[in-house]
Amino acid sequence: MSGIQTALHKIAAERFKLALILSVLMLIFYFGFILLVAFDKPLLGTILSPGLSLGILLGALVIVSAWVLCLIYVQWANNHYDKVVAEAVAQLGRK
Repeated sequence: MSGIQTALHKIAAERFKLALILSVLMLIFYFGFILLVAFDKPLLGTILSPGLSLGILLGALVIVSAWVLCLIYVQWANNHYDKVVAEAVAQLGRK
């Protein structure tokens, strides 16, 4: 295997690992919320302030967490993944 292929395989493995970690985190957040809805409705019905219950807050936080995890991936891709792929393509063009 050439050095370029090795570099691309390495970065693909890193991307897969990060995607897996972020996906597992999202599943934990989502299913944690769903399990609370299913098994502890009184807790989610706790009023934090007029018009805001714990369930509404946690539901919004699940949505926000999806955005945050997407931003983490985009930052990583822009700062790391794209640079490594561009370097590999540049090396391939030189050959």
